[in-house]
Amino acid sequence: MIFEIGIMLVALIVIVASAELFTNGIEWLGQRLGLSEGVVGSVLAAIGTALPETLIPIVAVICFGARQGPEVGIGAITGAPFMLSTLTLGLCGISIFLFSMKGKRGRELNINRTVLSRDLKFFMLAYPIGLLAGALTTHPVLRYVIAFLILMIYPIYLYKTFQDSGDVGEAPEHLYFDKIIKLGSQRLLLILPQVLVGLAGIVGGAYFFVDYIQDFASDIGFPPLVLSLIVSPIATELPEKVNSILWVRQGKDTLALGNITGALVFQSCIPVAFGVAFTQWNLDLGIVITGIVAVTSASIFCYLISSNKLKFGHLAVGSIAYAAAICTLLFLDVRPGGIHPGVGVHHESGASGAGQTKGPESPTR
Repeated sequence: MIFEIGIMLVALIVIVASAELFTNGIEWLGQRLGLSEGVVGSVLAAIGTALPETLIPIVAVICFGARQGPEVGIGAITGAPFMLSTLTLGLCGISIFLFSMKGKRGRELNINRTVLSRDLKFFMLAYPIGLLAGALTTHPVLRYVIAFLILMIYPIYLYKTFQDSGDVGEAPEHLYFDKIIKLGSQRLLLILPQVLVGLAGIVGGAYFFVDYIQDFASDIGFPPLVLSLIVSPIATELPEKVNSILWVRQGKDTLALGNITGALVFQSCIPVAFGVAFTQWNLDLGIVITGIVAVTSASIFCYLISSNKLKFGHLAVGSIAYAAAICTLLFLDVRPGGIHPGVGVHHESGASGAGQTKGPESPTR
């Protein structure tokens, strides 16, 4: 068990470090192309920092489908929007309060309301469709049609986002590769390799994390679905949390919150479409609860942003909503039957012990 924990920690470090490389390279690519702050925050930075939790479910289903891959995959797909819309936004609110107490910034938010409200509206369109698909997709062809419709929402979102005519943001920290080779941070000769190296590290780290989190869950008798719904998003969303907190400290609130709201749109389109198309997408009570909390939280924040009433205290309440939902999930999970009926693809009856769920319930039920 100690060896498995060690491998998981190393994999997470690789994921976070690689995501930092990727994000730094993507931000410099935005500078190189002269893109607005809204595009950089909601698209480039959001995609870069969302890649770890996006690739984990995809790797889980494709590479570990014969074990508990679908359970880990669906938990990670639905856990990310839940955490982004509650805890991650909540941490931004708490950070604003703490930094203002230290005199490093004021308590008032400096945000582009158009950018943030647009992001949240697209999320509130795509994610509920994905949740409803769990009850409507009794036929494989229908699942593919719904998945395609969800997927197509993202190009429309990109089109609307790139129409933003805002100003180009400040240059980010020096390109990491430039610190070594000294050719200039705006050279595509350095930007593109750094992006590719970061992406390769994210993929490799995701593979090993998914592999060992399943063995760890089996050893301790903890449902992989719940483990991936809570633990995996906390770890893999560290780039969003760290980047957003750093931007909050600098008073770059549009970048900080846009990084999160843009990731919400990405997560509700790309991974959800994949889950609907390539798993059975049987959503249990726990996932439905987190989905309702995520959509409700996004709706409230969207109203506050659109009406110019959003304060740091409103954001901080997201952390309370996250804690309350997690307590509810854990309470339901310890009751007879739990909250996690079988999800994902059916496993073969001859699956090895390392990939089977302990206890009376089986993911093939």
